[in-house]
Amino acid sequence: MRIRLQKHLAESGLGSRRSCEQLIKAGRVTVDGRIGTLGQSVDPEAEQIAVDGTPVVAEPKEYWLLNKPQGVLSAVVDDRGRRTVVDCVPTRARVYPIGRLDLDTTGLLVLTNDGLLAERLLHPRYHVPKEYLVTLASPVGKREIEALERGVLLDEGITSPAAVRRVSPVSGIEAGPTQLRITIHEGRNRQVRRMLEAVGHKVQALHRSRFADIADDTLAVGQARLLTEDELAALRRLANLA
Repeated sequence: MRIRLQKHLAESGLGSRRSCEQLIKAGRVTVDGRIGTLGQSVDPEAEQIAVDGTPVVAEPKEYWLLNKPQGVLSAVVDDRGRRTVVDCVPTRARVYPIGRLDLDTTGLLVLTNDGLLAERLLHPRYHVPKEYLVTLASPVGKREIEALERGVLLDEGITSPAAVRRVSPVSGIEAGPTQLRITIHEGRNRQVRRMLEAVGHKVQALHRSRFADIADDTLAVGQARLLTEDELAALRRLANLA
């Protein structure tokens, strides 16, 4: 069966479709010894496909949930030798994060070598909800919350409306003045921090408490586990891959 080169790379665990396209554009992918081209049709059963000279071999799909610690990069490798989220996952598979969390942000991050699922969950079309627990330096007023719920103006445009509710530093008690739970469906760079700054508030701590329908209060910071069958099925339904 013939397939587009970038799709084959993504399905083989080399990264998202977009990152695989960059590998091809950079001339790092060969097909039977010749430089591959973007959109090229290949037959993985009959043709030798390699990246940087290493043959591409499809590996079993893995799906991990990590509670990212502060100070860990949401990347596969770092040219400065800093710790990345891949270092936190106990697998030899070539997994990579679906999206990213800021260096100082903790919380739930899904890592996989399933390029198609990753691509779908990153696409704005699928409106993947991401919930954050935000601790602020000062209490938030009703007017600021209403602004977040309408959408605020950032450099690249107005954000989509966020779902916002107050919480207390004590779990389960409502109406805490300096903590919010904010749910967004976009993935702009440092979005939650920038949204709060736009309404006049500085974030002291930021933790992603939910990704899509996945939440796990029992997963310790720095720990990772495989997704359950139900969690994976829910992600695939959300990505229209059921």
